[in-house]
Amino acid sequence: MKILLKSFLLIIVVIFPKDYTAQKRSDSIDTFIRHKMQELKIPGLQLAIIRNDKIDQLSSYGMANIEHQIPTKNNTVFSINSMTKAFVGVAIMQLQEQGKLKTDDAISKYLTDIPESWKKITFKQLLSNTSGLPNNIDQKEQVLGEGIESKNWEIVKTLPMEFSPGEKFSYNQTGYFILGKIITQLSGIHFTKFIEDNQFKPAKLLVTQFGDSNDIIENSAGAYSTIINNDGQWINDGKLHNVFATFPLFFRTATGIISSAEDLSKWLLALQEGKLLKDKKSIKELFTTIKLNNGDVGGFNKLTNGYALGWPTVIRAEHPAVAPVGGMRSTLFVYPQDHLSIVVLTNLQGSNPEWFIDEIAGYYLPDMKAENGFGLSPHMKMLYLQTIADGYQNVSSVYRKIKKKNKSFTVSEDEINSWGYQMINRNLKNEALAVFRLNTELFPNSSNVFDSYGEILDVLGRKEEAVANYKKSLLLNPDNTNAANYLKDKK
Repeated sequence: MKILLKSFLLIIVVIFPKDYTAQKRSDSIDTFIRHKMQELKIPGLQLAIIRNDKIDQLSSYGMANIEHQIPTKNNTVFSINSMTKAFVGVAIMQLQEQGKLKTDDAISKYLTDIPESWKKITFKQLLSNTSGLPNNIDQKEQVLGEGIESKNWEIVKTLPMEFSPGEKFSYNQTGYFILGKIITQLSGIHFTKFIEDNQFKPAKLLVTQFGDSNDIIENSAGAYSTIINNDGQWINDGKLHNVFATFPLFFRTATGIISSAEDLSKWLLALQEGKLLKDKKSIKELFTTIKLNNGDVGGFNKLTNGYALGWPTVIRAEHPAVAPVGGMRSTLFVYPQDHLSIVVLTNLQGSNPEWFIDEIAGYYLPDMKAENGFGLSPHMKMLYLQTIADGYQNVSSVYRKIKKKNKSFTVSEDEINSWGYQMINRNLKNEALAVFRLNTELFPNSSNVFDSYGEILDVLGRKEEAVANYKKSLLLNPDNTNAANYLKDKK
């Protein structure tokens, strides 16, 4: 007897815990952070991530203090240096909401004891470092007048303007000294107390305070650097050194706050929730990049390429941000369009976490991952993505195919070189080889491209080819000491 069996489709549903995805993402971020700390030799780091108006991750890593082997904890506090300026921007907007000033006002409306050339400078120009004022620190970053407020004020008033107000961007501490004076004058209390009363307290910050290396601060992290000042010359000797910084009271609008990633997150949430600024238009103004007289904008570099009211800005088509940075070691990025904010505090001067904070954001917004081409110019991104599709061994033909279809298609030598080093950093050495080879084909008269090609050939153990390319690099540029030193060692 034939038995007919019915076929059944067995569907197995695997139900993951509600927070499985979040935990997996957190673990991935932890791995990324630990790798970065090892790569950059960062002793201690704090991370806070705000997603959809709540703290989504709060983590601490490594050692807050190396000498005493004290681990970094969530209540460890770090000097946030120039990130302090963002608090000053909020303070000025609070005074504007109180009707005590307007950001377009000239400072001469509030200060009379200033040179004639300063009188048309506005609050916006002070806050955005476009004032042209002379700096009240010297070449060694020491505060003029031996750190005495009256002496500093008298000295800086005798110095010439650097440029006409609004003409260009130039990072400047004098403007924030002036802002502190005006906050104190208009509020009737010292600017530190005004910020404490109107920001620290309503945001319920537990460990944030003003201070420096001279103050005894509970749970304070150490500060380290591999860069030392040798008679005015900054030298990276690769060794960790203690960093001590003192900020006179009058200078603490420029760089004077000590905080933690958790407290800074609470401060950002208080700002977003209207606890610090009542009008949403105030936050919009606070975050708006100030334009120069010619309509352009100016900032620190190609990443933080603009400056708003105390807040550096990242101007770009995708995922723009406002991004206070401090001491070459700490930063916070607010991505207004993405309901995402990230705080990274470290105790290593020179770690510059602003350069890897977008990668952290990429764990929430995948298109922001460098491996997906984020941050590349439109043409470079086109070449990058098509190469991934067709294979790195075909990168030259990919370039020619795109160029044939699009006559305006162009990528720079530096873009391709950066791409190659990105591949090295991801341990994709053969892919890097293909990219650097392409650069030699496109820019055959550049010493640098043959230097980079020689470097990857050496890494891959192809010594004879490496020597040949370093020789070509040196021939194109006899001053290339890197190539010369390599060839000297190979004799």
